[in-house]
Formats: sequence, C-alpha cells, structure tokens
Amino acid sequence: MTHTSRARRHVALPITGALAGALAGALLLSGCGSTPAEAPTDALNVVATTTQLTDFATQVGGDDISLTGLLSVGASAHHFDPSPKELLALSQADVLIVNGAGLETFIDSAIEASGFDGAIITAADGVDLEAHEEEEHEHQHEDEAPDQDADHDEADHAHEESDHADHADHDHDHGGVNPHIWTSPRNAIGMVDEIEHGFVAADPENEAAYTQRASEYRATLTALDEWISTQFEQIPEADRVLVSGHDSLHYYLEDYGIEFAGSIIPSFEDNAEPSAAEIDALVATIQERGVKAIFVESSMSPKLARTIAKEAGVTVVDSESLFADSLGAEGTGAETYVAATIHNTRVIVEAWGATPTELPAELGGAE
Repeated sequence: MTHTSRARRHVALPITGALAGALAGALLLSGCGSTPAEAPTDALNVVATTTQLTDFATQVGGDDISLTGLLSVGASAHHFDPSPKELLALSQADVLIVNGAGLETFIDSAIEASGFDGAIITAADGVDLEAHEEEEHEHQHEDEAPDQDADHDEADHAHEESDHADHADHDHDHGGVNPHIWTSPRNAIGMVDEIEHGFVAADPENEAAYTQRASEYRATLTALDEWISTQFEQIPEADRVLVSGHDSLHYYLEDYGIEFAGSIIPSFEDNAEPSAAEIDALVATIQERGVKAIFVESSMSPKLARTIAKEAGVTVVDSESLFADSLGAEGTGAETYVAATIHNTRVIVEAWGATPTELPAELGGAE
C-alpha cells in the first residue's frame, strides 16, 4: 500500500496551571533519580504508547534509541490517563509512536499538556484498514439468511449499503474501526514498516541499522504467521468458533479462518458493561454454535465469563489468559509480541483439543 505522512510534526502548545507545576515537580525528581546508563546521549528519544508498540520499537531501534513506554504491562489504552512523569517523558521525546485507528483517545490531550513537538509515527498507517473493513462487510453478506423474499433482500441490501457508507461514523466505539490491529502478525509487519520509516526519517544517520533490524524482525513475524496458520489447519473449520472477553482479536481471527461468535463485552472497549439481554443472547449463541470454551483476556476479570460459561454449559479458559490489550509481565512467557502471540495460539489450539507443533528455528528463541 502507499505510505503517506509517515512522520507528522505537531505544533507545541503551552503548559499552564497545576499541570505545569506537576511537570516541573516531575522534572526536579527526575534530576535526583538515575538515568539509563546504557542509553547513548545522542540516541533518538522515543515514546511509544502500548506495550506492543514498545516491543516493536525495541526490535527496530535497538541501541540507537532511548525508549519510554507509556502503558505498563497489564494496562489498557482504552482507559489510560498519563501521569506527570509520563507527560514529562513525552515532552522530551523526539518521536512518538501511536497505534492510531482511534485507540489512544487520551493522546491529543497528552500532546497538548506536554507540549510535545516531535515527529509522530502512526503504526496504523501501515495497515490497509479499508480492505479489512470490506472483507468484514462481504463476510456479513455471506452469513445472511438465503430464504428471505427478493423484495426484502433488495431493501435490506440498499439499507446495508447506506450503513456501509456511514460505517466510520456509526459502528461501535472507535468510529467503525476495530483498533486492535496488532493482534494479526500480518498487520504487525505493516506497523513495523511504519516504525522503520519513521526512525529513518528522524535519524537518517542510523538508517542502515534500522533497516537491518526491521528486515530481520519482519522475517520473524512472517515465520510466526506461517506457524500459526499451520496450527489452525489441524482444527476442523466447523470447530473454529471463538468467544472472547471483548472484541480484541478481530484481525487475528480474520487471518486464520476463525469465526467470531461474540464476546462477553460486546464492544472494542474492555471496561464496558453488557446488558442482561446481551448476556442472554450470548448464552444462546454459545449453545447454538457449539462453542467449546470462552477465552478471557489478561486485562479482564474472569468472573462474568465464569457465570456465562456455567449457564451455557461450557468451560472458561482463564488459567492461561490471552494477551491482547497488553503483553505479559516477566515470567508469563508473553513478555514480547512474538511470545505473547505464540502463547495465545497454543492456548486456543489446546482448548480445542489439538496439539501445537514445535516452533521453527526462526521462532526458537521466542520462548
């Protein structure tokens, strides 16, 4: 796809009032604390929003960047509020990496509050979201009941085309675009492309190093994609039906032929509350579709999932949570993007009664 506006400049805005005092205090405290001794003084100063983007930046930037991640492990961008210390880091950054696609609703106010005036890399620019949306729209048409009369079909089609035209304004919580684009390794490759281009534009002296690291990491992501595809080929298509905590795995499921039957929270957000009617509808769907298990993401409490699973007569996979909104903490085996994606795949495959195959050599160091 054509890449546009890989690194955008943002006009700095003044910091005033109590926030200015908080930032000043954070600056004084930072002077008393330790600084990363291993970071070169002339390194590109980078801030990334999510844990996944922080990992991508590490893979591409290596020792040529000094990196700060805004979101800590276990935190969700859906309801994040940066602290004065985090705003201070942003104020000093040369480059800010954001997911985009409507994920970071806090980012405009954070930029304004911090006075950040560096380059912005929007990772979603590397993903063809329109193509994903069109594929989803076609899939919805394929699932329509075929036994309706022609006049009714024609009227529905016209209505749906009108809805599709306004899709970006009316669907769900983020303007019609599911922002969890990183869950697909194929999308991750495009996101890494954007980070590479942004780093090269901001720091051309280290272009060769950024390009080399990005190339190597893309090869790893390609191997990851191929391994995942092989795992789900073991599962009969009729059994590839998944229910999750919230709608966080959209692109992963789409890439590997997994049907999304629904989620406990029928939203992109992980802090919304389902209604009683929505819970009843999900229980009915689980029973009708023969769903084997409900998978819970690490950012969510499994309590409601257990209640729904008991009513529906299925199991809950929560002892090994899926890592979607955040990577895992040290010791979880999901500390990096590749490791977390391998973990998620194994958990799903094993819950569906299959045995994951061994990792290829390209992924051997990911565990």
